[in-house]
Amino acid sequence: MTETQKTAVLIVGGGVTGLSAALFLARQGIRPILVERHPSTAIMPQARAFNPRTMEIYHALGLEPEILAHQSILLQFPEMIGAETLAGEERFRIDMAAGARIDPEVSPAQWAHIDQDELEIILRAHAERDGADVRFHSEMTSFEVTDAGVRAIVRDRATGNEYPIDADYLIAADGSRAGVRNRLGIGVDESMPSTHLAFIVFDADLTEALRGRRFTLGYFDAPTRGSVLLPLRQEGRWQLAVPYEPETGDGTDTFTEERCIEWVRAAIGAPELELTLVSPVPGWPHKVSLTTMGGWVARRYRDRRVFFAGDAAHIVPPSGSFGASTGIADAHNLAWKLTAVLKGQAGPELLDTYEDERRPVARLTLSTAIQLLHSRATAGQEDISESENILLIFGYRYNSTAVAAEQLIPDELIEDPRIPSGCPGLRAPHVWLERDGVRFSTTELCTGTFSVLIGQDGADWLAAAEKVAAATGIELNTFRVGVDVADPEGRFLDSFGITATGVTLIRPDGFVAWRAPQSVTHPENALRQVLLAILARDNAEVG
Repeated sequence: MTETQKTAVLIVGGGVTGLSAALFLARQGIRPILVERHPSTAIMPQARAFNPRTMEIYHALGLEPEILAHQSILLQFPEMIGAETLAGEERFRIDMAAGARIDPEVSPAQWAHIDQDELEIILRAHAERDGADVRFHSEMTSFEVTDAGVRAIVRDRATGNEYPIDADYLIAADGSRAGVRNRLGIGVDESMPSTHLAFIVFDADLTEALRGRRFTLGYFDAPTRGSVLLPLRQEGRWQLAVPYEPETGDGTDTFTEERCIEWVRAAIGAPELELTLVSPVPGWPHKVSLTTMGGWVARRYRDRRVFFAGDAAHIVPPSGSFGASTGIADAHNLAWKLTAVLKGQAGPELLDTYEDERRPVARLTLSTAIQLLHSRATAGQEDISESENILLIFGYRYNSTAVAAEQLIPDELIEDPRIPSGCPGLRAPHVWLERDGVRFSTTELCTGTFSVLIGQDGADWLAAAEKVAAATGIELNTFRVGVDVADPEGRFLDSFGITATGVTLIRPDGFVAWRAPQSVTHPENALRQVLLAILARDNAEVG
């Protein structure tokens, strides 16, 4: 065994959550090591859409143009339909593109229809460029957690060589199998029974049954209720997901070519359809791939120096395309907190707020996805409301010690982002600002630094921010709106719920940490005390 390597953060899992975590940390000056047992990034599309909040984050990091340049064929398939079969009478048809279009007053971003395998290539390249040490075909075979850190043993799967890594912290982004979490004995709270799905990929000319329709998702009752048909990247190639019961003895060997063809013809409603089965996974010897769709949230998101993120922390059914974006938000929330602690800017108690903030969001997301799944499989068009997803995407509220809550905390976990209040715990409302002729959104203030937004008559807050930054060693980006940055649409004060003498403190992840609606007697003391409280630091440290 070779010499022990050391790192501040070891990330286990190189999917979209792990790679995002590596990128977020690297951008903030923390060089993590990421290990992933597979030899490359994903080879299948997996997640196929990422929500606008995710795109706000990636835009702030400069990734948006590259992501939009790699959007998939789904842009050409804007509808969702439900029927007994593809050829049969429709139960509902929805224009998903229209329903998912985001009001430009809510966000400057829209949904991105990029397949996960394409996105992972982009994330890996940027993470490595920014200093992350990304090691594919490397597997963590064992680990030991102490109050002081994590000792992991990693095997290079190409050579068989093993070596130890000592990390201050470990992020387990190792997917739904959650090997790290399971080894630590942390269970889950299930919210829906598991559904077993067989995926069949085939080439066929469906022109007659399609009748000119271009849909992303088709929900059919045949061959089994809950069957789903969707287009793949290649023209004329489709994937059919069919629920099955493993209790009957079904497995990959029992899904013969004849049976798969029969199922496809039943879903299409064309008994004589000519089709060619395609291996669902490159190199896979079977006609189907089998998976389980369920819904659960881990009972805990942390065990001492280990944190769980993405599918290792929660599984959400694919309805609504929430799953991958929820994992990315986990990584974004955790990265700035780990950075603050590792740089000595925050106390370790700040890390407790990761679970406090992200676990309730996962539970809410899971509940919403389950409702959406049931409505799509069984309901008519009037029962399905894609537009309400905007509340979950932008409107969830954090309640933890990393937020300086106001006296009256609403019971609701969600606020309508179309009517922003600017309250602490919510994502900072989108407002266009302008500096030196360059326009930027307040949603871009999420790249790892605290931001202080000040009303035009709040000169005392500007002076206070400069003194607090110098005294605490914490970087504060200051913007005096109406003086050094313009508010061209005049929306800033109302959107953030402050007056011209007020101030808002934005966390490094773009959420409102605190606000003072108007001037106070001792602005420096007020800002210092709240900043140190959010960062779990003793006020006595800086007098």
